[in-house]
Amino acid sequence: MPYRLFKIFFSFFIFFFSLGFSQTLSSNLDKTTLALGEVAVFKIQILDLDGKDVQIAPRNELLPFHFEMVNDSIAVQKDIYLRSVKFAVFQEGKFTIPEIEIKVGDEILKTIPYEVEVINTAKKGDQINDIMKNKEVELNVQDYWDLYKFYVLVALMIIAIIVLIIGIVKYGKKRKSSPIVTTNQTLKDLEKLRKKNYIENENFRAFYVELIDITRTFITKQYQIPADVLLTDDLIDYMKNTNAISQENEKVVEDIFLRGDLVKFAKTIPTKELMAKDFTEIRDFVKRSTKDVEAENLRNVSVAELSEADRSKIRKL
Repeated sequence: MPYRLFKIFFSFFIFFFSLGFSQTLSSNLDKTTLALGEVAVFKIQILDLDGKDVQIAPRNELLPFHFEMVNDSIAVQKDIYLRSVKFAVFQEGKFTIPEIEIKVGDEILKTIPYEVEVINTAKKGDQINDIMKNKEVELNVQDYWDLYKFYVLVALMIIAIIVLIIGIVKYGKKRKSSPIVTTNQTLKDLEKLRKKNYIENENFRAFYVELIDITRTFITKQYQIPADVLLTDDLIDYMKNTNAISQENEKVVEDIFLRGDLVKFAKTIPTKELMAKDFTEIRDFVKRSTKDVEAENLRNVSVAELSEADRSKIRKL
């Protein structure tokens, strides 16, 4: 008998103890039937917070999109959280306020859902009159400017941004494809090749394969010649039929490309001295290429448009 009394007493102790450390959530909707545009109030109350943080949807985002917010007020104290949301619905039908999840500290609480019916109280044939008659107002230029200046300024800003983006893209492309940029990048690629020590290790095949690949890529970008897809003989013929490359540079490319083909197919074995000489000549050719490009650009300008200084420059080139 004493044991049973002890269990009952202990159960009541646990029950009241839990009540003292848990939160009480309640919610209320003052109307479940509304006329179109009629304002209703939805309230949420949480008691016994004991300073715990309440996490819930922010202001004006608590209810679904059919519910037009009129006012959303929140009051928080140490032990109580009150929220009062005034709303209206401007569409006939039945709508639901779903259960709302609230996090209090580490505990999740949920309200009960509510169903709201919205009806049109206007009767067929009712006459709807304006409270006041429309008043005609004459607007001057300043009035129109005050009304639409924001849109004008935004449009001008968008146009300016578009022009700026186009300018940046064009300038960026021009810089990336300029002769000096291409030359500098190729010189960096050649320096990387030199540091691989193919010449010192007499790895002649790998040396010529990479040297010719770098040169083909350079000719394609610098001279707009499809060197990356043409066979060596076809490339040599192509260069001889165009004035894009000077005879000195053309001879360097021809000799080294033909020798590189022989090396790649194991028909000849070059010396270290010859490999070093070919590397130096390709590097010098890359450095001289800007003069070829400059001369080609001047040739493309009609003679009538050339100044005497430009004509003299072409003769020197």
